[in-house]
Amino acid sequence: MNTRLFGEKNLSIGEVGLGCWQFGGDFGDMEENTALAIMAAAVDNGVTFFDTADVYGTGKSEELIGRFLKQCALPITVATKFGRGGDVYPDKYTEEALRRSVAASARRLGVEMIDLLQLHCIPIEVLRAGDVFTWLRRLKQDGLIKNFGASVETVEEALICLEQEDLLSLQVIFNIFRQKLVTELLPQANARGVGIIVRLPLASGLLAGKFTKDTTFAPTDHRNYNKDGQCFNVGETFAGLPFEKGVELVEMMKEMLPDGMTMAQMALRWILDHDEVSVVIPGASSPEQAKANAAVSDLAPLPDTLHKCLRDFYNQHVRDCIRGPY
Repeated sequence: MNTRLFGEKNLSIGEVGLGCWQFGGDFGDMEENTALAIMAAAVDNGVTFFDTADVYGTGKSEELIGRFLKQCALPITVATKFGRGGDVYPDKYTEEALRRSVAASARRLGVEMIDLLQLHCIPIEVLRAGDVFTWLRRLKQDGLIKNFGASVETVEEALICLEQEDLLSLQVIFNIFRQKLVTELLPQANARGVGIIVRLPLASGLLAGKFTKDTTFAPTDHRNYNKDGQCFNVGETFAGLPFEKGVELVEMMKEMLPDGMTMAQMALRWILDHDEVSVVIPGASSPEQAKANAAVSDLAPLPDTLHKCLRDFYNQHVRDCIRGPY
């Protein structure tokens, strides 16, 4: 596993991490043994960064990670989030609520200090006000968190966060279907020394290339209940594309696949080819998938000609189909 420096801090992490949203059940129910096996396979293949949130399964994801950490001898950087819980979202943010959430997350994770606490797609008005960043700095001063960052939905939100001192990272949706950030955010974050965490690199599985228009998802899977943004930002599901359109676009892209490479490998490698990215956090539904994701770190960069083809494809076929704030 190749490593990258995380922002301007002297923190080095594996460039492929593990997204742990699925452990909370929002992709369908997952057994504890499966989750633990996925984490073990990821770590065995060089993964050193896990990403979760307090609301994933109302704490279940954090609890499972905490159980794994007790049996793992290797150092793992764990990032969690605050801000989407029903007690605070969308307009009840207080420093006291933040401290309660951090204490609960630390307890579930079994740690005294959280490695990275991220604001979890909170309203832009709260970001603009800036008080929440003052609270985060106090938490850091009090030794409750090591670093803080923000998970955002739009470039506008990201640029507001970049104005804050001590911001370690931004977590963003970035993939072949969401290329706007290449020019409108990544250079700005790099100039500020802020790390980039990439979530939804496979667009909720679309870019793995295995779905058909007849594919269905469990009622508890966000790819069912949020496919049109019914419950939260539509960009968090299928990158904001209508499912059927996404399947159609993937079929078109398969013609560009290099020999011997899968769609998932091309999609993940495309992200890693952007030097501003600190870590990409694909989820995994099995140990085998976790291993395959980690192995993308060993692949050679995609040819410049393919990057141009994928950029042209986005501009011609994808850009105008994306729904939701971006």
